[in-house]
Amino acid sequence: MTVDPITLEVVRSGVTTIAEEMRAILVRSARAPLLKEAGDFSCALTDARGRLIAQGRDIPIHLGVMAFTVQEFLRRVPVESVAEGDVYLTNDPEVGGNHLPDVKAITPVFVGGRLIAFAICLAHWPDIGGARAGSYVPFARDIHMEGLVIPPVRIASREGPRREILDLIFANVRGREEREGDLLAQCATNEVASRRIVEMCHRFGVEVVVNCFQRFQDESESLMRLEIRRLPEGTYAGEDFLDDDAAGGDPVPIRVAVTIKDGAMNFDFSGTAPQIPGPLNATRFVAASAVYYCCRAVCGPEIPANEGCYRPISVSIPAGAVLNPAPDAPVVGGNHETSQRVVDAVMRALAQAVPERITAGATTTSGILIFSGRRGERPFIFYEAHGGGEGGHAHRDGTSAVRNHMTNVMNTPAEVVEAEYPLRVESHTLRPGSFGPGRHRGGLGLRRAYRVLAETAELTTMAERCRIAPWGFRGGQDGQTMRIWLIRDGQRRALGGKEVLTLRRDDVVEVESCGGGGYDPPEARPADLHRDDVREGYVDGEA
Repeated sequence: MTVDPITLEVVRSGVTTIAEEMRAILVRSARAPLLKEAGDFSCALTDARGRLIAQGRDIPIHLGVMAFTVQEFLRRVPVESVAEGDVYLTNDPEVGGNHLPDVKAITPVFVGGRLIAFAICLAHWPDIGGARAGSYVPFARDIHMEGLVIPPVRIASREGPRREILDLIFANVRGREEREGDLLAQCATNEVASRRIVEMCHRFGVEVVVNCFQRFQDESESLMRLEIRRLPEGTYAGEDFLDDDAAGGDPVPIRVAVTIKDGAMNFDFSGTAPQIPGPLNATRFVAASAVYYCCRAVCGPEIPANEGCYRPISVSIPAGAVLNPAPDAPVVGGNHETSQRVVDAVMRALAQAVPERITAGATTTSGILIFSGRRGERPFIFYEAHGGGEGGHAHRDGTSAVRNHMTNVMNTPAEVVEAEYPLRVESHTLRPGSFGPGRHRGGLGLRRAYRVLAETAELTTMAERCRIAPWGFRGGQDGQTMRIWLIRDGQRRALGGKEVLTLRRDDVVEVESCGGGGYDPPEARPADLHRDDVREGYVDGEA
């Protein structure tokens, strides 16, 4: 069917707006501050075959993973068994997943009895069970220590919620009432998206809308191939390292060979380390998601992100690697820590082909702190990721105190932290001197300190870049590493990047995030920019 250009663009804008409306609904409906304040969720639409057609402006690691989710779901759930009014739930890493706290609600969309699309809403639940509150377990040696694994299961149908299934799930997580509220928000988000797609089909006709979906994908494929052909052909190698294996071992290499040829790119991770004992393994879907992000960032940030955008990209990972582990491997930190190592390795490879498009190393860690305990009679779990400095670029300095690459969450405001949890935010500032010097310096990291107001609490850390600094590029210097401190009775003690410890009243936990690496030699930096750095307090010295 031929679709006229005006209708095509109206439908394109329509599905994009639906994905954005999904975001707005979840923010307004969710109960956990992690969702309604920090925005740790993502929304997307696929066609009836599970091929991505639209996504919100959410979190890259989620959105890349959701390109696989419905396709893997349909391999396990026969399409003929899916009915109007169904809602399915899954967090299984094998179903196009990443880690257990990221729970996906999947809703099929029918028009006149015909399945035409799926709405997907992924939300990070602050707890999904497991050995520790918050479901981050640095000492986990299998996935079962990290929480409840939910294979695709129907939680609602035309008859309403399946209460026995929901009770089974909520009996195995902490904060039952809040988790149920978040799940209801996910279901409402998908329901509105379904209604909007149906309205669009009634306006333009089902066949027109379905054909538009196909056109979106074909156009993105053409645009991506065109951009890839503009890159120098060849094979380029890159590597980066995890600080350790989360079990006391040495740094863990992530290696990639990128081959660019005939409008396509292949990413071969054959040189990457094997599966590790600690929870920094990453699923093959996470690794592919990181690759997809890099390709869009380098080749075409404005290319609509859908299934067609990724057709020219292939990813090869040997079974048993840290990026393709066994199904029972612990993976909770691999979602946002190891994925960032993939980004760094890929960017270092592509820097050999297009250095002017690459930034130096950034704060590629989520720098997660999880505080848990009781506030009076009620339990609490506070989960916070911390941004840092962006790497310097060929044409500008790095930005300070931002989320870099695969993460796109916001900080929880101090007022919300203090209203919801027995914590006080003592300080929230930039970290002077943390950037890597260069002709274009890296951005500054941040410093944030929390005072414990409960009698006792537990802290879990999950952070990288504590040993291996963000890298400088073309003569630029490295940024400063991540540091986490416990301040107790006036004494200051360094904490590890993967640690669990008990806190008591008036303990202060301070995080100092990385600065970005510099771009080009520091001596090439103009004197007036150096004076600005001194005047603004970015660095000590005389202006």
